[in-house]
Amino acid sequence: MQDIAGLATEHGLLLVFTNVFLTQVGLPMPAVPMMIVAGALAQEGHFGFAPLFGAAIAASLLGDLPWFYAGRRYGYRILRLLCRMAVEPSSCVQQTEDKLTRWGAPSLMVAKFIPGFATVAPPLAGATRLALLQFLFFSAIGAGLWAGAAIFVGAVFHLQVESVLAWISIAGAQALMAIGALLLLYIGVKWIQRLLFIRVIRMARIHAPELKELLQSDRRPIVLDARSAAARQADPRRIPGAIPVDLSSGEPVIAGLDGERDVVVYCS
Repeated sequence: MQDIAGLATEHGLLLVFTNVFLTQVGLPMPAVPMMIVAGALAQEGHFGFAPLFGAAIAASLLGDLPWFYAGRRYGYRILRLLCRMAVEPSSCVQQTEDKLTRWGAPSLMVAKFIPGFATVAPPLAGATRLALLQFLFFSAIGAGLWAGAAIFVGAVFHLQVESVLAWISIAGAQALMAIGALLLLYIGVKWIQRLLFIRVIRMARIHAPELKELLQSDRRPIVLDARSAAARQADPRRIPGAIPVDLSSGEPVIAGLDGERDVVVYCS
């Protein structure tokens, strides 16, 4: 097996750039471990901190821009696509909307530290018509903080990182198999949770033609629009007669509703 430390030393900047770019594009691969290793190698003088820092930020912005423009063009359709791919779809958009609505563009500075937020934030920023310069400015700061934290950890603990690399090189394929098995176990557990969640949702689901028929009948249900403010801004269309509700306010949603009528809730 090729020496891992030697490979990282010779192609460290390219590996960091490629790893960060693919992560930001949406592939399920972690970028932080590679940046920690690169930070340790930079501390030992194999390459400079400035080029390493610049490569990580540039890769992050290049990976975010396609999603930003996809969100601007396709709106919430691209978010639905991302959430179908997400391991935890039940909170995929809602948590991101809450943060982006509450904090505005500065929320992009912490997006990469929050699981799920990093992938959904760029298209959501595009869907809500955030200015490109604002997006680039705050995303660059966020990428710098994210990359800087990982590189700093690698620089401080460079001796320990070197020991881990040496162990992986000795253990070879067995170490990689163990890491891969843990990753597959995590994905498997989350996937089972996803399937169970979808099963519950399907049992309590009503399709558009059925709802239309009910709205035209004497058994007209109460319809609640549970989309966030950001979602309503991006797509102002709503079901006629739907009542907007704010799930993040903490106030009871069903208080005061007619208990004799069915309640239909829809969201993003």
